[in-house]
Amino acid sequence: MRGGDAVMIRKTVKNRRERKRRCGERLRFIALTMAAGLCGCGMAGCGEVEEGTILTAGESSEGKDGGTASFIEFDHTLDEYEPLEKEYNFYFTYKMVHPWWDAVAIGMEDAAKQYEDMGVIINYEYLAPNMASAQDQAERLVDASTRGFDVIGVDVADVDMITPVINELMEDGQNVMTFSSSDADREDGCDRIAYVGNTHNYEDGAALTEALCEKLEYRGKIAVLVGVREAPCHEDRALGVQDVIAKYPDMEIVEIEYDEDSVEKAYEYTKEFLNEHPDLAGIACCNMSNPVGAARAVIEAGREDEIVIVGMDHDQEALQYLRDGIIYALGVQDCYSIGFDTIQVAVKIADENLPGEVYPEKTEELTTIIYQDGAAEMLQVLYGEIS
Repeated sequence: MRGGDAVMIRKTVKNRRERKRRCGERLRFIALTMAAGLCGCGMAGCGEVEEGTILTAGESSEGKDGGTASFIEFDHTLDEYEPLEKEYNFYFTYKMVHPWWDAVAIGMEDAAKQYEDMGVIINYEYLAPNMASAQDQAERLVDASTRGFDVIGVDVADVDMITPVINELMEDGQNVMTFSSSDADREDGCDRIAYVGNTHNYEDGAALTEALCEKLEYRGKIAVLVGVREAPCHEDRALGVQDVIAKYPDMEIVEIEYDEDSVEKAYEYTKEFLNEHPDLAGIACCNMSNPVGAARAVIEAGREDEIVIVGMDHDQEALQYLRDGIIYALGVQDCYSIGFDTIQVAVKIADENLPGEVYPEKTEELTTIIYQDGAAEMLQVLYGEIS
């Protein structure tokens, strides 16, 4: 095992009483780990909202199905597919240790438990380094290919570097899928079998930026915090930001920085933005960490009434800033469904089903833009926090 890995290795819980105890403690575990900043959310089910849709600028987070709770649930059910085997072994690796992927893990574990109730055993490893590294990811994939897993899954750190690795593994007879937030698809020359996750990162970045522009009445200077260089999800969102700003002649991007998905680096970059651009009007943030860092710096500078911040996802501190009006909008991804559906698709791939037969090549998951009016409800549902 590599030093510093976040390790989740699931083996069958054969003692049924112990399994029931663990299931009963699950919600308490989520609440406690979230409060400690160690875990993400349990977002599942899209209620009546169609998967793959995005609430665009101007739509309230309470504008669909009566509120935030309609798309934040802890309850998914396996589809009707009957697995061909009684036991499966999977390997999943992702960009870096981070609460966002902890939320994905909760969906994975729930799917595995439901398979176990059917008499089907799902064993899996879910591992990542402390810092994003495409080289590290490539090495993990090659190592996993020697260990006899039925399916290998990867959240792609760098399309150009990881695509040849995936293709080589596929040529050697490995079943490789992508999942989470970053795909390397066939347009990239990648032979991976299927993808489960966010298929609309560009649109997420564009929708958040449209909300930012509308709030600023389509004028002002903007800074952009991206995240991990070459990570497809971060780069695609940043491209969406840039394309939207380019539409409006009275708007300008004055800074773009990569914070490596670090709150501390986002905070430091934002301090520099504020010092170098006294007339800065807004900050567009492309991952889960940077809206938190940006908001901290803006508060410290006493400019929370001047700077409009938009960003991604469900960090508790970010949601608090959203509730308090310091962050204007957050695009929240359905991490739970990503994890749950990844396990289901992996089972079907292991059974030698091809895309289009019992699963799509791309399983789209939901992103919803949340505004101030939805923040308190989301904090209560995800973190048990009552204002």
